[in-house]
Amino acid sequence: MAGEAADHTAIMRAASASLAFQQQGGRRSGGSIGQRSAEIKRQHALRKLIRVGLATAVILAAATVTGIVIGGIGLGGFVLTLLALAGAAGFLAVYPRLRIPQLGALNRGDVRATVGRTQLWLEAQRPALPPPASRLLDGIGLRLDALGTQLAGIDPSEPAVGDVRRLIGEHLPGMVASYTRIPAHLRGEARSGKTADQQLTEGLSRITDEIDALSRKLAEGDIDALATEARYLDYRYGNALESDDHSGRP
Repeated sequence: MAGEAADHTAIMRAASASLAFQQQGGRRSGGSIGQRSAEIKRQHALRKLIRVGLATAVILAAATVTGIVIGGIGLGGFVLTLLALAGAAGFLAVYPRLRIPQLGALNRGDVRATVGRTQLWLEAQRPALPPPASRLLDGIGLRLDALGTQLAGIDPSEPAVGDVRRLIGEHLPGMVASYTRIPAHLRGEARSGKTADQQLTEGLSRITDEIDALSRKLAEGDIDALATEARYLDYRYGNALESDDHSGRP
């Protein structure tokens, strides 16, 4: 009964997060789950646009100079110029692709960078997650934005800040990574009364609650209580799904 109640709570939390997210405007499935990752994507798109503009300028300048030197490029030269412009624009619109950060590189740089990289990484894992867990990522992404903003105003040397950064950049993605390493055909098998799908959804639900608790403590300025809470998270989620991961491997 307790397990069923926990499952029900996790599912209801996922539904609640999805509803709240849609009320804020929503995003397409597979889109950005937070402001930081959306900002990284916008910056990447802007760099692509600048490259296309530079390539266009170079091609047009080359065509102009060639026309001046040889007394006109003619119809053939005009067509070649158009083809060069289309080819450059098409190639640069696709490449280089946005790189998804590696798991071990998430907790680097400042807090904003850690939040953005974690959000990007989580977005890339969504297709492999069960629907309830995938929906929970929307709410987690919004909470990470808020928590990152709060941490940015605290002395980075505070031990509690490092603990919370590890939650964002290591323990949360580590739980998801442990799940994705389990063979897909074993994720629905019950082990110790729960499937890997259920464990992941419940774990993300608990992390959502804990991020809310950390945000409240940060808002209250209770850095000592924050440190205690963060160390509990380190202990509680440091090896999340690890036992199920190993037991699920052939």
